[in-house]
Amino acid sequence: MSETAVFKPVKEFGNIALSEESEIKFYVDEYKGYTYASVRTFLKRSGYSGPTKAGITMNPALLGSVLEALSKLPAQLKAPEDKELARFPKKAGTELVARITLYKDTTGIDLREWVDDGSYKGWSKKGVRIPYQELPKTLEYFRGMLEFLKK
Repeated sequence: MSETAVFKPVKEFGNIALSEESEIKFYVDEYKGYTYASVRTFLKRSGYSGPTKAGITMNPALLGSVLEALSKLPAQLKAPEDKELARFPKKAGTELVARITLYKDTTGIDLREWVDDGSYKGWSKKGVRIPYQELPKTLEYFRGMLEFLKK
């Protein structure tokens, strides 16, 4: 009999519902002795419930930089448009890009990895799109995660 792995992060900070079957979770986790912040899409379906590949991980320095960039955004955008906010080096050949995106008449904050490693140049599947109206909640979660990681 196989056992299903249970998701047990070090600490959860909150979530944002996207639909009845999906949500974005904000949490701190650990891998090979390194503690990191994670923002990931989770599914809640009868066939599968748990994390998806859609998400990002950030060390404390990267999280602080992303928090600083997003903190400068207004609560309401007057004229929403696709716009790159900032690029943050993550590792050799990979940057985390923060953007405002318009998709199907909705505005979101896209945090996605850009790869340029010689064999591929472009967007990776590693990323998450947060509804813009959830910016205050997102900033609150990021502040809590950063404070926790600095301890």
